[in-house]
Amino acid sequence: MCGRYALGIRAALVRQQLQEHDMPVHDAPEDDDVRQTYNFAPGSHGLVYRADLPDRGTGGSSHGARATAGGDTEQQEEDPTETEDPKETRYKLQAMKWGLVPFWTKRSPDYGSVMRTINARDDSLAQSGGMWNTMKQKKRCIVVAQGFYEWLKKNGGKEKIPHFTKRIDGQLMCFAGLWDCVQYEGSEDRHYTYTIITTDSNKQLSFLHDRMPVILENGSDAIRTWLDPNRSEWSKELQSLLKPFDGELECYPVSKEVGKVGNNSPTFIVPVASTENKNNIANFFGNAKKEAAGKEERKEIKNEEDEVAKKGVTVEHDEQEQRSTIEQSGTEDNAPLPIPTPLSVTAGSKRVHEADAEDDVSSVKAVKREGSNVAADSTGSPETKTGRKTRSGTRNGTKGSPVKQGKQSQKITNFFNK
Repeated sequence: MCGRYALGIRAALVRQQLQEHDMPVHDAPEDDDVRQTYNFAPGSHGLVYRADLPDRGTGGSSHGARATAGGDTEQQEEDPTETEDPKETRYKLQAMKWGLVPFWTKRSPDYGSVMRTINARDDSLAQSGGMWNTMKQKKRCIVVAQGFYEWLKKNGGKEKIPHFTKRIDGQLMCFAGLWDCVQYEGSEDRHYTYTIITTDSNKQLSFLHDRMPVILENGSDAIRTWLDPNRSEWSKELQSLLKPFDGELECYPVSKEVGKVGNNSPTFIVPVASTENKNNIANFFGNAKKEAAGKEERKEIKNEEDEVAKKGVTVEHDEQEQRSTIEQSGTEDNAPLPIPTPLSVTAGSKRVHEADAEDDVSSVKAVKREGSNVAADSTGSPETKTGRKTRSGTRNGTKGSPVKQGKQSQKITNFFNK
């Protein structure tokens, strides 16, 4: 976890809510630059909150390299200059793409490779070196959401019931994350991407899955510590922040329609029992309005309530979302995986070659076959020179059958060194 979450409100409203919790936002994207959906899947552009510092690690000759314990080469960034006084640190909301691509990547990775980096395990960050080494020291962020989805497996995994988890006080969720910026060879464009850090599930959610996203308390010292740009080296204090959430959460079953990528409806975050009764839906939004702190927030909830009253529980599908969905069960989450549609064309982009599209689909299916358990080695090597096995940075790696080495089971660092 986390493989799907909800963020169906405007960037301006997110900015307002953060500032009400002593989280200053000096810059934010336009509402149209960020996808607003109650069914947010990997590969979409979400909202990331971070310290507003110069970008580093965008590729080129400014980066050196060193050998990892496994003998692979890991790209290194130049040491950053000293930051300004922390009292003068500015913070920003920024639109980034979900699925981290490291700064040293030479060309755009295939879709399956990016799917392997939507999450970063907390225990992998405790290790020295590895794929996340640079990001965890200098590029920490908060990923903003209203809540997240997880699928409960029943009848031996034959049936999966989606559940939505949110804060019981209705406030935004702040996931601990890492971000990076990459500039591919031959291109002047910079691409910003992020990953969500996961940890062991708390007692409340253990019935769903044994993993959950790291949730930091809004406006807390933990968030200020996590985002502090003057902490440019990984420490026990930073690692200690990555733990199961000990606050109050609310978790309940929701509509199965949320499983299909591109489907969108405000009813996705309403308990499934309530979707059968319009009065209960009205009560749901009424309670949300009582918890809302500002006029803009209440206005936004009122618009959602009016939309449900007008359209009922119909589900819309985003015409720009051309990916299909396949079922999967993994160590990090049970969310259905989005896969690219061969020969799909997005606005302003060139037609994808059929062979490349087929490779992307095969790569994602390989992740499914692996059960999200093998490959994806964060250190770039399955074993160190001493023979000690290393832990994956994104997957458990302790269960499932081994996959034959081949095109679809390469080391994770190899995906981004092409």
